Amino acid sequence: MAKETMLRFLEKQIETKLADYDTAVDWDVKNHTFEIILQLFAKNQTQEVINDAKGVSSDEEVIEFEDAILLYNPQKSQFNPDDFLAVIPFAGKKGMPKNQIAGLVDYIKDILDEGQSDLLDFLTSDQETFELMFNKDEWTARIKQGPTDYLPYPKY
Repeated sequence: MAKETMLRFLEKQIETKLADYDTAVDWDVKNHTFEIILQLFAKNQTQEVINDAKGVSSDEEVIEFEDAILLYNPQKSQFNPDDFLAVIPFAGKKGMPKNQIAGLVDYIKDILDEGQSDLLDFLTSDQETFELMFNKDEWTARIKQGPTDYLPYPKY
């Protein structure tokens, strides 16, 4: 049986805990990153014209909102942190503690639950903007104490 890695554990956690949402994990081998892609959808019943962060307008019946969390190797990864909801380092080949990944997925569920509700409110109110929020303290509060077994970075 193959050794459990960051990627396998992350994908298993997401499949189990975030089944109600559209999510994906994109492993960029060359850049040593894992992008956790989060998508929310909502009916735009009044067909309001919505402008996204890039200035693109849409009055589609279904609004799609996408954001991402990046797990990265501080020694090797290149990226713009402003392009992500959150950026979280891992320890190179050593990987990341299992309890941190599990806590992150638990917290992502809360982010998506709140985000879905907030997106629906945004479409039915005079609210000017909508965005997901990531609070590092909230994430760390979800990390269960105990052994901090590291899950290694996967081999190609």
